[in-house]
Amino acid sequence: MERKRVKVGDHEVMTYSVGAGTEVLLVMHGGPGAPCSYVRDAHTCYAERGFRVVSWDQLGCGESDQPDDTSLWTVPRYVEEVETVRTSLGLGRVFLLGNSWGGMLGLEYCIAYPENVVCFVAGNIGFDMALLQQGFVRVKRALGEETQRMMALRESEGTIEHPEYQAAATILLYRHMCRTEIWPQPVIDSMNNIGHGPWDTMFGPQMFNCTGSLRNYNRIEDLPNVHTPTLITASEHDYLLPEIVVISRDYMPNAEYTVFRGCAHMPFWEDPETYHRAVGGFLEKHRQV
Repeated sequence: MERKRVKVGDHEVMTYSVGAGTEVLLVMHGGPGAPCSYVRDAHTCYAERGFRVVSWDQLGCGESDQPDDTSLWTVPRYVEEVETVRTSLGLGRVFLLGNSWGGMLGLEYCIAYPENVVCFVAGNIGFDMALLQQGFVRVKRALGEETQRMMALRESEGTIEHPEYQAAATILLYRHMCRTEIWPQPVIDSMNNIGHGPWDTMFGPQMFNCTGSLRNYNRIEDLPNVHTPTLITASEHDYLLPEIVVISRDYMPNAEYTVFRGCAHMPFWEDPETYHRAVGGFLEKHRQV
């Protein structure tokens, strides 16, 4: 894996590249602030299919600079970060894949720079945060009324580090983030090293309640103008509910949708065979022949 630091404004981000193909799969991680290893390592297999697979730790996390400047954590600045990475590495038109927040960022990039994207995989994400919040409510409710009340109280008090809250959050993570019996090491590494600058500012300090600047994010009305070929994925047990995620497909003129049974937020680890059959098939359909 080739590692290269790229200048982004006054700071640097660490990029990772594997494979030597002329066609580039640009992989974007979630969070904001979850280092890219959890999604990067699940997609390096596309190098064997002839792609150059490129990812990076977005500014504020992982091996990239982590400045203490809350003004940096905005959607428009991250869009320009994507463009800077693309041009600095000479990637040309890219096959774009984003998981979770990376899917939101991918949509924003398709809106700003449609000419630079061959096709787009929006992995386990919707584009109306108010609707997505319904999933957080549902999975907490499934823990029982008493536990739901406890979580709401501790979130309001700011005492989410208490062991009882952390115990409930751990159950939710194993049910709705990644349902493997033992989490893969790249997932553990990412989850243990969240960049709290972008995470706390944009999503908020709680894992299952968006209270940050993304809380009012809504691009539904703009989706009819996004003509990039798009695959929208969802999973049966994801805290981002399939019935909410699929709404985006209905607004986008050139979008497909697939749902992964038995999976949560990371189907590329939970059922890689089914996942790569669907995603790989979509990418192949849009490759130059």
